[in-house]
Amino acid sequence: MIKLSLGFIVGLVLSGSVLAQTCTPKVSAEHLTAPGKLQMSTNPTLPPQQFVDSKGELQGLNIELGRAIAKNLCLEPVFVRMDMPPMVPALQAGRFDVINTGLFWTEERSKLMFQVPYGQQSMSIYTVPNSKLAVSKFEDLSGHVVGIETGTYAERKSRESNAAMVAKGMAPIDFRTFATASETTAALRAGQLEAGINIDETAIAFEERGIVKIRASGLYGTDITLSFRDRAVAEAVAQALTDLKADGTYDKLFDKFRMTRLKDTTKFAIRGPGPAPK
Repeated sequence: MIKLSLGFIVGLVLSGSVLAQTCTPKVSAEHLTAPGKLQMSTNPTLPPQQFVDSKGELQGLNIELGRAIAKNLCLEPVFVRMDMPPMVPALQAGRFDVINTGLFWTEERSKLMFQVPYGQQSMSIYTVPNSKLAVSKFEDLSGHVVGIETGTYAERKSRESNAAMVAKGMAPIDFRTFATASETTAALRAGQLEAGINIDETAIAFEERGIVKIRASGLYGTDITLSFRDRAVAEAVAQALTDLKADGTYDKLFDKFRMTRLKDTTKFAIRGPGPAPK
């Protein structure tokens, strides 16, 4: 048995403290919800972006990417679990620093928050595996009952497309909204819906589990973002993403979770004006 002297053990503790102190946060306390912490909201219901595993632990691209960003910034990663609809007002109220859910970029949102695009997504239409519903494009949902996650880009884009269909004289889609993708899928399997809509990667995760069958995918693709209330935090995270792209971490995580990278990007940045100064 190897015996360690008390002096050696104390030396290890002290050296660890010294090492910890050499890591200086790259974002000062006045820009953060809590000093030394990067607090990120997540709705862990969208595999492989963010989800809870069988042990009740957070997993997914956005979780691991968030941890890597926090490490780069010498901040402690903290994840705040909540549903999607209240996230924007909660961010604006200062409850956390970042919306880390793969929020779609839109011009309107880019005026409410500082948005940093970091990947791409599009939408899928899916049914239960044995459905006889013939769907190859969005317009094929005309006149049918469709479930969708509320407060999302997918809902907004679907309603815009539905309005355009109705303007052409087509029957409207009967939308039923749910708080999470899992609730949408549960309603679909219970026969309350004819089809569901969500992001491609989540639909693929459900299809691989044999829960649904994807009928159309790659619809209405756009960039996804990390979204912030504070410009300094957004700029620091953009630089962290640039660093993670350079050292290969970004690509490894996107490969691991089979997500789509932001195209032709080696330097990440805020897109849009952000909120007007108060």
